[in-house]
Amino acid sequence: MLGQQFYHETMRNVIVAFGTLFNNIHLVRKNNSGTVIQTMKVPLAYGPKQKWLTRLDADANLDSKVAITLPRLGFEIQNLTYDPARKLNRVQRFKKVKSASSAANKLDTQYMPVPYNLDVELYAMAKNSDDALQIVEQILPYFQPDYTLTIKDMTDMGIKRDVPIILSSVNYEDDYRGDYGDRRAIIYTLGFTTKFYLYGPVTSSKVIKTVQVDQYANVQTEAPKREQRYTVTPNPTTADADDDFGFNETVSFFQDAKEFDPSTGTDKTTTND
Repeated sequence: MLGQQFYHETMRNVIVAFGTLFNNIHLVRKNNSGTVIQTMKVPLAYGPKQKWLTRLDADANLDSKVAITLPRLGFEIQNLTYDPARKLNRVQRFKKVKSASSAANKLDTQYMPVPYNLDVELYAMAKNSDDALQIVEQILPYFQPDYTLTIKDMTDMGIKRDVPIILSSVNYEDDYRGDYGDRRAIIYTLGFTTKFYLYGPVTSSKVIKTVQVDQYANVQTEAPKREQRYTVTPNPTTADADDDFGFNETVSFFQDAKEFDPSTGTDKTTTND
């Protein structure tokens, strides 16, 4: 079972898709008369909340040219759990004929994927309440409580799947770092659960074009005589596994003691030691 290397980048694609949802949030600041004085795109990065808070502690007044800017968004993985409620039939398989001309007679198969839930937290950090509320208000209306993305799970197999992203919690934190005169950090923490599937390895095999069965009336004798051969081939013979095709069935009758040799593809006389 283990030992076959494969990596479909499924979790990576889910994480990238999650971040893409929040990479185009903008913030507008107005003066007392309602005139827009500043418009900015809220930066987004992957990383834990403690990373940004530590950076604030290191330069609370933001005097350094490389200081962290607020507002900003950050997200990180919290947990990964198996979801038995979405379990699929483990013996069913996906099938796809290879499109390359050199592998036209190859069939790729893959067993049904395994359901998992990925818990992700999104942090909205701002230095004043209005900036934080603007960010949160641009996110919450889209989750009731879920938002569904369509992701290419398995490009090689041509599989696309809807991935629900469920908003499970919203927490608020108003954190003053240091003395009274130091910087304020308002943090909204949004908890999400992403329901996706993990896929196993892809197995490649040749497409079966001929099935042949020899039938015997009595196999207890030293040299049993075959009575009938049943052969099935696709119609047309050039059909691939995903084509719409029929079958040609042939029945042949024998009264000899020969056996079919699959290594040579011919009938041979049975010899007894």
